[in-house]
Amino acid sequence: MSTKPLTRCSWAGTDPLYTKYHDEEWGKTTHDDKILFEFLTLESAQAGLSWITILRRRDGYKAAFANFDVKKVAAFTNDDVERLMQYTGIIRNRLKILAAISNAQLFIKVQQEFGSFDKYLYNFMPDGKPLINHPEKSVPASTPISDAISKDMKKRGFKFFGTTICYAHMQATGMVNDHLASCDFK
Repeated sequence: MSTKPLTRCSWAGTDPLYTKYHDEEWGKTTHDDKILFEFLTLESAQAGLSWITILRRRDGYKAAFANFDVKKVAAFTNDDVERLMQYTGIIRNRLKILAAISNAQLFIKVQQEFGSFDKYLYNFMPDGKPLINHPEKSVPASTPISDAISKDMKKRGFKFFGTTICYAHMQATGMVNDHLASCDFK
């Protein structure tokens, strides 16, 4: 008995790290603020780079950024910035490191204002629910919702979180399921 090979979104390619991410995480809804902060940090680091570059350093980011404990990251000092600038497990970009710390501080403020970062994000979603799209061949790089979220986050002081990065965050955390209609992981 032969089994049919799995069909994936074309961007997943054949890299095992990419296909694992595609199959197990991308488009899967989470309401966990810790995971939302992890992806905020990772997606912000990805700005201008390929996602696989960040995925390959994900463990490094986890170690460098206190297992994505937002309170610990928010308390990082200049000494921590200098330590991270020497750490080869992440992209050593001072502006992105400083942004991760600042974004952590702002993340906490949003949690205090809304009760959770998740509640804040889902205020932008129709009926407060994730969207399931049915793309045939490609997905957009941004949408009016990602435009609105990134604009509001920018106003709040978040860095490296424009509309394209915001939409990638929405896809990564399942606010939007953009698996192609033909994908077995839809």
